[in-house]
Amino acid sequence: MQPLHHTEARDPTPSGRLRAAWHAAHEPVPGVSRRLRLVAYAVPFTVLPAGLWRLAAVLDESIGIGERCYIVFLSAFSEAVAFTAIGLIARWGEVFPRRIPILGGRRVPPKPVTIVAALGATFLTLLWTVLTLITEIMGTTVRGDDLPDDFPSRAGGWEAASYYICYAPLILWGPLLAILTIAYHRRRK
Repeated sequence: MQPLHHTEARDPTPSGRLRAAWHAAHEPVPGVSRRLRLVAYAVPFTVLPAGLWRLAAVLDESIGIGERCYIVFLSAFSEAVAFTAIGLIARWGEVFPRRIPILGGRRVPPKPVTIVAALGATFLTLLWTVLTLITEIMGTTVRGDDLPDDFPSRAGGWEAASYYICYAPLILWGPLLAILTIAYHRRRK
């Protein structure tokens, strides 16, 4: 007995179409090395542990609903901003997606992207790489006040260890973004 052969082409499943669209949108443009691609994909993962650590704080019953909403918003916003680093290597960082009215399909002007990315890299490097290290060494807040006794790094044990493990990757966010910004500028000039 011969096996039955299907001659009809199957429609891709919704998840298959979504996956194909995701890969098409985030595929690196020509001229992007494997190293730069890894750097770009690493940026959101430098932010993710801190966001997850903050989201765990939402479960604390001693904080109000406003603070809980702020924590969720800050975590989601930070991750979304970190994700834009992928645009420095992907097609959507060079050509506006067609679904955007008026701009769709047009070339993204490289100068404003480079300026915003450079300012972001500078700010993030100063905030997380320089200022955070200085405040940790000096034992003060960003404003110069002494750290409160209930600050996670002062708790000791697993609480302090989880705090440092989750926040340490943020030190890399600014420098990695700077590397991507320089590469984007060189590729697009």
